Amino acid sequence: QVQLVESGGGLVQPGGSLRLSCAASGIIFGIYDLGWYRQDPGKQLSLVATITSGGSTSYAGSVKGRFTISRDNAKNTLYLQMNSLKPEDTAVYYCAAAVGRGPPWHYWGQGTQVTVSS
Repeated sequence: QVQLVESGGGLVQPGGSLRLSCAASGIIFGIYDLGWYRQDPGKQLSLVATITSGGSTSYAGSVKGRFTISRDNAKNTLYLQMNSLKPEDTAVYYCAAAVGRGPPWHYWGQGTQVTVSS
């Protein structure tokens, strides 16, 4: 079955950086739109960034200029480079995939915890 597996989360100081990865299997990766969501400690789920099968990107205003979404179709991997991290970025980060433009998102990973704290 389809699997999306996030990695790269952890504890980082404010102002620091992390790179999240999402490794996909069981899908024809290159034809999917991809996205990153996050669920904050209050359990609110919000969209962070998307990248289409053609490589077009979009970002939530709260992360624009700090985060970069990218994909490596040869490696079946989605990335989220996070710079200048703030405590309010603390959340569980999920990757998602859709054929065509999402939403709806057909597949979800299990999430990786990012904690930004001194």
